[in-house]
Amino acid sequence: MNVLVINAGSSSLKYQLLDVDTGEVFAKGNCERIGIDGSFIGHQERGGEKERLVVDLPDHKTAVKHVFEIIDGLGLPVDGVGHRVVQGGWYFPESAVVDDEVLAKVREVAPLAPLHNYAEADVVEICRELYPSLGNVIVPDTAFHYNMPERAWRYALPRDVVDSLHIRKYGAHGTSHRFIWRAVQEFTDGACHKLVSCHLGSGASLCAVEDGRSVETTMGLTPLDGLIMGTRCGTLDPATVFYLQREGGYTVDEVDTMMNKQSGLLALSGISSDSRDIEEAAAKGDEKAEVALDMFAYRSAQLILEMAEAMEGFDTIAFSAGIGENSDDARARICAKLGWMGVRIDDAKNAVRSDEVREISAADSAIRVLVVPTNEELMIALDVQEKLA
Repeated sequence: MNVLVINAGSSSLKYQLLDVDTGEVFAKGNCERIGIDGSFIGHQERGGEKERLVVDLPDHKTAVKHVFEIIDGLGLPVDGVGHRVVQGGWYFPESAVVDDEVLAKVREVAPLAPLHNYAEADVVEICRELYPSLGNVIVPDTAFHYNMPERAWRYALPRDVVDSLHIRKYGAHGTSHRFIWRAVQEFTDGACHKLVSCHLGSGASLCAVEDGRSVETTMGLTPLDGLIMGTRCGTLDPATVFYLQREGGYTVDEVDTMMNKQSGLLALSGISSDSRDIEEAAAKGDEKAEVALDMFAYRSAQLILEMAEAMEGFDTIAFSAGIGENSDDARARICAKLGWMGVRIDDAKNAVRSDEVREISAADSAIRVLVVPTNEELMIALDVQEKLA
């Protein structure tokens, strides 16, 4: 089954056409700067050279048309479309085949992820309009965390407020954490039972996965909670918001922008939100860069132990996403902070760069440590196959 996976943002649209059974990626790309001057499509076929197609992309509908024109040119059938939806809200404990009711619900919960849900809902609508014979499936990032224990998802706020406004911990990156669990199970021949999944990138979250079930995660009502991230502050005293408004004179929108787009590693380092730039600066003796890396590792180690408590122990850590897969420095720093409890890595194994699942634990490590390149697109495609079969 060939599935087209689409991930829409406010001004972008990523796509990938793949064979679900073999995992082969026929084509992938990204429509950039939608609705902005200088729009283009970056396109790649079968692992070949990347092309830059300069096209006018005034809106998502135009972008979708271009994507289907590109895919049609491959001469391959498309059997279904999978849509990554960041926020499934209180409606979706699993992926769902799109009908009018499902699409209305995606829009209803959009205030919890306004930059993504509205755009993805528009794209789903466009796909249904342009290609009515194709089945569409939404795959919410929050679905994997939907059935966490109440002690994990409930906030200690008045119940009438919580219930009327649907306030709870929703989490995110669920599709990635679900794939990481699947890959770890395959790699360990089912020996893993209590996994701390570390999706560490510009956006970052941890998940406690016990025998395939999410029992705790670090992101909360929104993806701002939890770890220090590229430009997001992560968890802090909620009264900081009130203080910034009362004493600093900042508006709600200004605080929102500050905490989501001007904080995190960018603010700590004063250099960049990209860990590669920060690592390079730290290696040259930049003290702020060193503090940023140390804080990221410290906070990650802290929250790894929160995830472990949710499972009353853990047997495996898996690092994934941009930082988790590619930064041997970040992995080494985090594991060193867990050294007191017997976590050990093999420096030579940790230095290896690979697209394969691999183990970096030392022989005497009390916890198995893996690196797992994530593949959310394959996970989405598998859900499409299941729902449309």
